This record gives sequence, structure tokens and C-alpha cells, in this order.
Amino acid sequence: MTGAAKPAGRPMVLLRPVPGTSAVHRLWAGTKLIVVFAISVLMTFYPGWATIGAVAVLVFAGARIARVPRGALPSVPHWLWVLLLIGGVTAAMAGGAPVVQLGSAHLQLGGLLNFLRITALSIVLLGLGAMVSWTTNVAEIAPAVATLGRPLRWLRIPVDDWAVTLALALRAFPMLIDEFRVLYAARSLRPRPYARTRRERRRRWAREIIDLITAAITVTLRRADEMGDAITARGGVGQIVASPARPKFADAVALAIVAVTCGAALAVELTVLTTTR
Repeated sequence: MTGAAKPAGRPMVLLRPVPGTSAVHRLWAGTKLIVVFAISVLMTFYPGWATIGAVAVLVFAGARIARVPRGALPSVPHWLWVLLLIGGVTAAMAGGAPVVQLGSAHLQLGGLLNFLRITALSIVLLGLGAMVSWTTNVAEIAPAVATLGRPLRWLRIPVDDWAVTLALALRAFPMLIDEFRVLYAARSLRPRPYARTRRERRRRWAREIIDLITAAITVTLRRADEMGDAITARGGVGQIVASPARPKFADAVALAIVAVTCGAALAVELTVLTTTR
């Protein structure tokens, strides 16, 4: 008898909105981009526990409102937990305040707390980006970027060209990932010659890498040609950034909620937590 097959982990699903509709789904894509940009700037200059907690609450509330299923969350591989454990132990050796006394021993938790803060910051920012991906259609991103960048046209900056490039990249990214998975699976099914020495194994791996790169370039060029024909048939690249969507009252309410939450967290970070340190 053979053992049971090991269940495959859930991959990270990005650039594909979850099915259904909600208040978060109906928000203008430009509003979500403004929120992401503002929170990113805030977390860059004030990456404290208060701001991290406030953004985490916003992400969790947005996921609940958007009814994002748990199946959309990727499974965490075991090797990542091991890396986090090693990183935490290594950071704890750096020491620093605060100091906890256990009997005659003094434990300096400064390095460990910094590591946990950076890890929490990374998770929150990844969740924020995932929320935008799960609730926004890819076709809405480029028109929103073109609308937000309209003032830059006075400076002769090609905003529309940048928006078109971004739209094509976002549309091609999931498609190319699927193609590369098919290529890798097809390559894995091919019989491999038995390698007796390390030199032969290195040569075999080099040949496989070259074959995969060549096949990937061929698939990419073919997909690019098909996408170019489709864009030409639909009226050119100008139609990509053309969209009648504009911000509404709900967008103003969402921006106000984010501004109040982040402002309160920043005030707590600069007053209460600063004085207690």
C-alpha cells in the first residue's frame, strides 16, 4: 500500500477579485490606491505598534465587509515558520530595552520586539495589498491611475502611457503565471536520464533551465502578440485607460474613516506610547 498523498497548500491568489459584491467592491479603484499610498507613507515614517494595529483593524474590517473567504488566504509553508523562528532567536540575541527580570536572570527583549514589529508590519502591508487585489477588477486600475495622475500632465509626464503599461502588466501577470505552471508541470513529466556523477547532474539541470527559459520566452512572445491583436481589434491602447468611473459619496466616507483611524493611531503613537518609553 502507498501512503496518502500529501495535500497541496493553497497558493496566493492575487490580481483576481473574489466573487460577489460589497461596499468595498463598489469603491472606486482610485480611492483604494490613495488609501494604500497614504498608509504606506504613514507606516514608512511611523512604524509603531499603534499604527500597525490600526491598519490591521482596517484590513480585517475591510475583509469582513467584502466577505473575503478563508480559502483566499494562502497556506503558510513549514519552512517559513522555521525561518521566522530562526530570525526571532537571532534578533533576540541583539538585546536592548525593555529588560525583564526572571529570578537572577535579566532578559533583554528589545531585539525580539523589533523583529516582531517588522514581521507584523510586513504582514499588515501584504494584507492591505491583497485586499485591493481581492476587491478590485484589474481593468479598473489603469483608468484610476490615469485619473489620479492627470495633474502631472502639465509637467509633460506621460501618465497615460504609464497607465497603459501598468494595465498590460497586471493583465499579463496572472496569465503568464498559469503558462509557467503548465510548462513546469510538462517538464516534470518528461523522463530524465539517469545521471551517474555530479557533473552529469549539473549538466542536466543546466539543460533543463535553458529549455524552460526558452519555452517561457516563446510563450511570452506568443501571448504578447495575441494581446496586441486583441488591443488593436478593440480600438487601441486609448480604450484601456478610458473609464467613466469616478469617486462617489461612499469613497469620501471611506477616506474619512481611514484618515480618522490613522490619525488617532498616530496621535496615540506620538503621545501615549512615546511618553511611556
